Parts: sequence; structure tokens; C-alpha cells
Amino acid sequence: MMPEISLNILDVAENSIRAEASLVEITVSVQPETDMLTVIIKDDGCGMTPEQAVSVQDPFYTTRTTRKVGLGVPFFKQAAESTGGSFRIDSEKGKGTTVKAVFGLSHIDRMPLGDISSTIHTLIVFNGQTDFRYTYEYAEKSFVLDTRQMRQILGEGIDLSEPEVSAFIREYLVTNKEETDGGADI
Repeated sequence: MMPEISLNILDVAENSIRAEASLVEITVSVQPETDMLTVIIKDDGCGMTPEQAVSVQDPFYTTRTTRKVGLGVPFFKQAAESTGGSFRIDSEKGKGTTVKAVFGLSHIDRMPLGDISSTIHTLIVFNGQTDFRYTYEYAEKSFVLDTRQMRQILGEGIDLSEPEVSAFIREYLVTNKEETDGGADI
């Protein structure tokens, strides 16, 4: 099992990129008052049939040719459900996929969120052809980073992996997360 929720997010988002998504929307919502941590990863990739959506939750199913098992989605599902939470995949062929994992926030078996800012930064910087919309919510506060808006501001031809831009994105993520959750250890 992956030791952090952020690594599960990275795995599912990479699946979205392999599914040729042009936009991946990631929402992390921490709600202490309802004792829930919700992760939603939505893409506009190639989507799956209902049978494929069920199959990807099986650890012995994978579409990859480099290995015989696909453990990312099954581990993510197990991690959520082991905290009294839930896991769901909604997908439509040709329209995209949404993965939703709900965790019991204070449950003893909930793995830590991990370094979500680094995870989102890595996704953005190393996947320049894909746009990302990241929303982080903590109780009533939230912030959004949308690479489509960044590209609009920076202008055509500016690569988000350029050192100055990459450093700005990282700082933006870290600073806004801390302002949103007050530095909470999640």
C-alpha cells in the first residue's frame, strides 16, 4: 500500500494522463467538522466502459504491458474503505473518468495526506501538455490553481517547467496550502 494519499493521487492522475486527458481536475477537501477527507480526480480522457471501471478496482487487472498487476486503484480504494470511507469510479467511454475517495479524517488507519503540494507541482511541471485545476479546501477556506489561467497570464510559448515558473508554482502551492489550513498536519 502507498504510504501517503498524495501518492495515490499522483498514480490516478498519471492514469488520467495516459488516458489522453487534456484537463485533470483534482480536489482535496478536508472537513474537520464532518470528520471527512475527500479526494476527487476528474479527467476528460478516453473514459472506460462500465466493465473496465469495475475491472480497474481488481489488483490483478491492468492495461499496462510492462507488468501483470495494477495495484494503484485497488490500494486507493482499500485505503479509503479501511477508514470507514468510500470509493467510487464514474466513467463514460469517450467522455472521461471521475474517481472519488472519502476517508474518515480522524480514523486511526487513515494514512497521512503527505506532501500534496509537491505532488501537484510534479504533475504540473512534468506534464506540460496537460492542464490541471487543483482545488484545496480546509473547512470554509480554499484556494485554486488552474494552469489554464497561468498559461493565459504568462502567454504562449512559456513552459511551466522553466525554473522561474516552476519555483513560482511550488511557492504558490505551499504558501496557499498553509494559509488555507493554518499548517495543519493532515
